[in-house]
Amino acid sequence: MLNITSQNPQLRALLGVNSARFEACFLTDSEPSLTAYRAGIATALDTLVEHFVTQARPYSGKSPTELATHFNSTDICPDVGQDLTKVLKQVGETILKHSVVVSHPACVAHLHCPPLTAALAAELLISATNQSMDSWDQSPAATLLEQQMVNWLCHLFGYEALADGVFTSGGTQSNFMGLLLARDHYAYHRLGWHTQKQGLPPEASRFRILCSDVSHFSVRQAASLLGLGEDAIVTVETDPHYRLSPSDLDRQLKTLHRQDLLPIALVAMAGTTDFGSIDPLPELAACAQAHRLWLHVDAAYGGALMLSDRHRHQLAGIEAADSITVDFHKLFYQPISCGAFLLKDRRHFNLFKLHVDYLNPAKHESLGMPDLVTKSVQTTRRFDALKLFVSLQTLGRQLLASMLDATIDLAADVALLIDADSMLELACRPTINAVVFRYCSNSILAERDSAIRLNQINAEIRMTLLMGGLTVLGETTIAGQIYLKFTLLNPQTSLIQIKAILGDIKRLGREFEINQANQQSQ
Repeated sequence: MLNITSQNPQLRALLGVNSARFEACFLTDSEPSLTAYRAGIATALDTLVEHFVTQARPYSGKSPTELATHFNSTDICPDVGQDLTKVLKQVGETILKHSVVVSHPACVAHLHCPPLTAALAAELLISATNQSMDSWDQSPAATLLEQQMVNWLCHLFGYEALADGVFTSGGTQSNFMGLLLARDHYAYHRLGWHTQKQGLPPEASRFRILCSDVSHFSVRQAASLLGLGEDAIVTVETDPHYRLSPSDLDRQLKTLHRQDLLPIALVAMAGTTDFGSIDPLPELAACAQAHRLWLHVDAAYGGALMLSDRHRHQLAGIEAADSITVDFHKLFYQPISCGAFLLKDRRHFNLFKLHVDYLNPAKHESLGMPDLVTKSVQTTRRFDALKLFVSLQTLGRQLLASMLDATIDLAADVALLIDADSMLELACRPTINAVVFRYCSNSILAERDSAIRLNQINAEIRMTLLMGGLTVLGETTIAGQIYLKFTLLNPQTSLIQIKAILGDIKRLGREFEINQANQQSQ
């Protein structure tokens, strides 16, 4: 390989470094480069082991103020750099040591998974090769593999030959794309209006998007970003299991018709963030077809059920959706970020397709060179399909499905424990592996101000466990009441470990309850 510094003495003099040190800045085939890269990766691994993966607790317990103190005094860009080993050691002490340990059994707050080792190995290849997915000549083999991965995903979700898709950063971007196409599809096919060229049609203020009252916030966000405003969102009631109610959907559609408003899309959830609930997809598909609505299914959380022989039936009807969101950094156990947007009819991508001479010259297609940029709202994208591919090849569907099944079984067992405990209250039976509950003793329920007291106690339980470094526990609100949440994504978490956490919750709840009573009596 050409040695840049030997060919450019002015650069070498400007840098004030020797040729070997400069070569070590980049990954090439030179010996100084390979030596530096191997040393850097080895040091990074040692730092991870020392300050992250061997942590006894899921979080150090450091407060925001304590963490900010260090960074406020850090010189972000010093004039003269330091040795990489020293920098990584500092990172270990100040960042990794105080990061949430996602693989710890007591890290059960969010849809935040422990990543597979196979995926972490693939991340190394992704970052080092640095392929950019916006044109074939920037990612030749990567482009073709991503397309094959998309084809497999379309088949997995029951789509047929016209289907297509693209990898995304996750559910928020995928949901945005689904509603973007829903808006433009309605404008073009119902109003004869080309939004890409003409902007929003005059009727846009009457557009409405229907979703359940527990849908992901990104649905509202997308409506805002698309120029429709949050008022375009019409929320539909849910049943006691937090699934969208078809009867209330029918009522809402009749109301919209009377008000001369224009429903353009229906968003169905296949795994809500808090409850993991799955809307009745066959009924919603029939309704969407009858009313000529674009049906988008947000399966960011629950999409992995398609891998499971035991649980894929819960997603029956998803193949009728016009578009689907699926995330891999949840129950496919991939490092953040990694998701996909699937489209039943690839021709709908033409609604926002743009031609850019330097990215997709016309001759590319004739030469069999696909350019994925025309299917994405991003230009530069990472080759995230590789880590999912390596994971699937390494583990296989059966092992991945067994991991998922184990977490669902654990959630069911935990729910039974909570439901049988007089000091705890279960919000609802889990659909996937999210268990929502709260500390709720009978003695407090008898009090007139029980709602306020229970909210204070449950909020304090969560923060005490977090800042004590004992448990990273989730929190949500139901009808103004604070509930706690186990999101049991980790197949390594055992029932014994969850029992211990429940014991801590009850102990703390009782202590706070006694403290409240003592304060009231004084």
